[in-house]
Amino acid sequence: MPTDKFFNYKKNELYCEGMRIRDIARKVGTPFYLYSQSSIEKNFLDLKTALHPLNPLICYAVKACSNLSVLKTLVKLGAGMDIVSGGELFRAMKAGCPPSRIVYAGVGKTRKEIKEAIRAGIFAFNAESYAELTMINEEAEKSKRKVRVALRINPDVDAKTHKKITTGKAENKFGIDIASAQKIFLTKKQFPNLLIKGIHVHIGSQITKVEPFIKALKRVLSFADRLEKKGASIETLDLGGGLGIVYHNEKPISVKDYGKKISRLLKGKSYRIIFEPGRYITGNAGVLVAGVHLIKKSSKKKFVVVDAAMNDLMRPAIYEAYHGVLPVLRKAPAGKVKADVVGPVCETGDVLAFGRKLPRFEEGDLIAIMSSGAYGFSMASQYNSRPRAAEVMVKGRNSKVIRKRESYASLVAGEE
Repeated sequence: MPTDKFFNYKKNELYCEGMRIRDIARKVGTPFYLYSQSSIEKNFLDLKTALHPLNPLICYAVKACSNLSVLKTLVKLGAGMDIVSGGELFRAMKAGCPPSRIVYAGVGKTRKEIKEAIRAGIFAFNAESYAELTMINEEAEKSKRKVRVALRINPDVDAKTHKKITTGKAENKFGIDIASAQKIFLTKKQFPNLLIKGIHVHIGSQITKVEPFIKALKRVLSFADRLEKKGASIETLDLGGGLGIVYHNEKPISVKDYGKKISRLLKGKSYRIIFEPGRYITGNAGVLVAGVHLIKKSSKKKFVVVDAAMNDLMRPAIYEAYHGVLPVLRKAPAGKVKADVVGPVCETGDVLAFGRKLPRFEEGDLIAIMSSGAYGFSMASQYNSRPRAAEVMVKGRNSKVIRKRESYASLVAGEE
């Protein structure tokens, strides 16, 4: 069954809110990404309610799904934006996000990007190295501004998630080890144009247990206490994101439980708290709709070949990620068959679903690849010169194309 209540069957037809997905496909063509605006809103507001005692700034991680309509939906609800590039800064500003609600992370910010963010007046940089602090300080001096900075510490905590999306272990490229961060806090006079008064931590993504979050927060609070005893001033704690969602049979953290446990640890503290959720907000709120192109049988396997591919949804190819596959129209029971769902890209890794028991799909059928609202379109490419898919948003009984399907002309725009 669907992993989000805003995607449901009615008389064997899969709906997104009040819209029949088959009707949208008829107008838009396939493949396309489909988002439920009501789901996005509910997920944000559920998290906001769970964290209410902390009165945090909730900065949506733009990298998860960066469509302007998605960003604008969240900005209207009071969200800030967590960005990691100049392009994401541009998108956040274009969506109407006040610069005072933008935090900027990323291990490789360029001088140009730093300069643009200073000029925009963002809330803070999350700095990840001594070299980056030097650059921000130099650009702040040129701009004649004092710039707020939080140090992203690496707490060496195992998030118990996929090795490619864990970010808080000592061997990961992210953050500054605690000993080095302490030296920076206590000798920050060498950065006269920076207000280094914040700590940032983000240990990974798709985390389904609360213990890694608690362990990381305890280390951060212990570190902050030591710093304050030595005379440092800490004003903000940015606790990152990473809350997991349901893709298959996971049992994610209850946000109410998460909020209670985090709030308990922060009771009596006067820090400004920041969170950076991405996947939790949009992951289950989106699906990728594809058309069945043909059925191929080999001596050992059966393949359902669809018109979406790894260039549209990279997660299965690079993370071995599981995404549910549902028929847009459920037909009379005819038994299920074991098959791979594959795309037309010329790579063996172009498998969207491996070894699944599926309905007996036929050419012309429609499928929905579930839980594709985070790290779906935002990771898409034009590999094999395939135009990127359209994006559609549904609210109630209305749908709108929020990104047009690319054309062949789009593929060569800017080339000579």
